[in-house]
Amino acid sequence: MSAGRSHYAPCATAVTITPMPVFDEKQEELEHYETMMGVPRGRLAVTMDTITDAMALVGQHGVYCQSQRWPGKPVMDIQIVMKSLTDAKELIQSVMEELKKG
Repeated sequence: MSAGRSHYAPCATAVTITPMPVFDEKQEELEHYETMMGVPRGRLAVTMDTITDAMALVGQHGVYCQSQRWPGKPVMDIQIVMKSLTDAKELIQSVMEELKKG
């Protein structure tokens, strides 16, 4: 075993993701929803889709990171992240409804 490496931590390859501006990355979705719903509601719809994607990824991670204290439940940080994402979606939905009324 090499110096400085613990036998408990697996060696992982670092992956770097180059951030792309969201307006470039989501251009087609934005154009579609903005045309259908108007700019503010269209952007909120794309935001909802993005949050939903994040929730799916966090949910998958939660399957593998189970709580020692509460078997069958994800670890506490995953529960907190999922709650925050759920709350954000609820707030966005309420804004979309308000914009629809106006």
